[in-house]
Amino acid sequence: MNIKQLYNPSIISLALAIITCLGCTSNKKEIKEERAPNIIFILSDDLSWGDLGCYGQKKIKTPNIDRIAAEGMKFTNAYAGSSVCAPSRSSLMQGLHQGHARVRGNSYQSYRESLQEGDYTVAMMLKEAGYKTGLFGKWGLALENQPGIPNKMGFDEFYGYLNQRQAHTYYPEFLYHNQDKVFFPGNKNHYEYENYSKASTYDEEGKVIPNGIDDPSNAVYSFDIINEKALDFVKENQDRPFFLYLANTVPHGPLIVPELGEYKDKNWPIQHKEWAAMVSRMDGEVGKLMDLLDNLGLDDNTIIFFASDNGNSSQGYEKRYLDLQEGPTLSDFFKHRSPTRGQKSNEYNGGFHVPAMVRWPGKIRAGTVSDHIWAFWDFLPTAADLAGVSSPTFIDGLSILPTLTGQGEQIAHEYLYWEHKQNQAIRLGEYYAHKANGGHLELYNLLTDPQQQNDISAENKALVEKIDKMMAEAHRPSDVWPSPGESKEAFQKRLKDNNIPERPNNIGHF
Repeated sequence: MNIKQLYNPSIISLALAIITCLGCTSNKKEIKEERAPNIIFILSDDLSWGDLGCYGQKKIKTPNIDRIAAEGMKFTNAYAGSSVCAPSRSSLMQGLHQGHARVRGNSYQSYRESLQEGDYTVAMMLKEAGYKTGLFGKWGLALENQPGIPNKMGFDEFYGYLNQRQAHTYYPEFLYHNQDKVFFPGNKNHYEYENYSKASTYDEEGKVIPNGIDDPSNAVYSFDIINEKALDFVKENQDRPFFLYLANTVPHGPLIVPELGEYKDKNWPIQHKEWAAMVSRMDGEVGKLMDLLDNLGLDDNTIIFFASDNGNSSQGYEKRYLDLQEGPTLSDFFKHRSPTRGQKSNEYNGGFHVPAMVRWPGKIRAGTVSDHIWAFWDFLPTAADLAGVSSPTFIDGLSILPTLTGQGEQIAHEYLYWEHKQNQAIRLGEYYAHKANGGHLELYNLLTDPQQQNDISAENKALVEKIDKMMAEAHRPSDVWPSPGESKEAFQKRLKDNNIPERPNNIGHF
């Protein structure tokens, strides 16, 4: 090639174009690498400790959820915000334990409390950080006429239930899309208590015939459409960081599922088939979500948290079956209880102790099992670290990102604190303390006495005194729930003295 050819304008233009293109590719790669990770929190409702294969389940198939643990980190000491739905979610959203959180019970004297104007949530924080935020499933922290609805608490998009009582029907009259009601005419009258409170039948193919619905082919199972909308949210926001809070309602009762699937022909009581099919149906949707992330090229830059909203489920869902025919309970059949005493709605360790795992390819070492002690209020500061923003100073949580990535120093809680129905509990290292409504403080060693049967408070008076002070310091009085040890009369006087009006009966309101 001669000198004249080297200076050919066409060749020079082509070379510049190639250099520019390479620069664009490099910049795109750099931008992709620098983009904050997508954050997904999948919350199951009433899933027990041992309902998943990765926690020892032998009868229920959960390969996709098990994959989160196999390709990420599984926790043995993870704790929910509370032992029932609404307060657990309040702690998760606010980064506050139950001595400080806004919502501290499902209701009190038929009144449901709401998050209030001025409350701060993880969704608000991530939205401020440039994330698109979406909630799909059960909120439980406000009714339609209260200030704490999702769209006012940081969520760009909401699809699902507000009132958790309405979430007891899987074939609802309607769901909310943001603040609008989306009706399902094909669900007919199943949403009426007399229908959804009774067990439905299944045909020979294992497909359900829901009470109050003439044509099941036109019915909409809320869990299915909620997860479908969650996938749409991911597709629509694939080009920017997003926070997806997928608050599934399964396997919370009343038990019902569109089809029994692989459990149809099992020689099991029907309620056991339903429970297993509901858990496996959720697992299938988790698989669809993970496949979508992979197909969109988002998998490596997405961190997925998975947990249950409270400890061992109660057996109340089974009464309608066991009253008709005796048989083993769900817990006896699936052997899914936590290794410690306690269950949903009480304050012993098993009521808060939940299965939990986190997956982030390339950042969390696959197959890791961690005994780090953490709780739902740690999610907000962890999300702040992931988004590269500062956590609020008024929260109770501590980021667990160092534990997840193995980088940096993990700061540990001195203790974890809960209160529920005026009862208090503390996890302090190997010790667990329980105090019923201002009464005697019980003390147990979880390592030597996981069933919390041997109260060792008498021989550990100094430790009991220390924990008593912790409980007093951790509690901030609420104007909705009476404080531990406070009588009903004293509580009513406190409200009156502070000019707090009487609350309405809104427990069934939408």
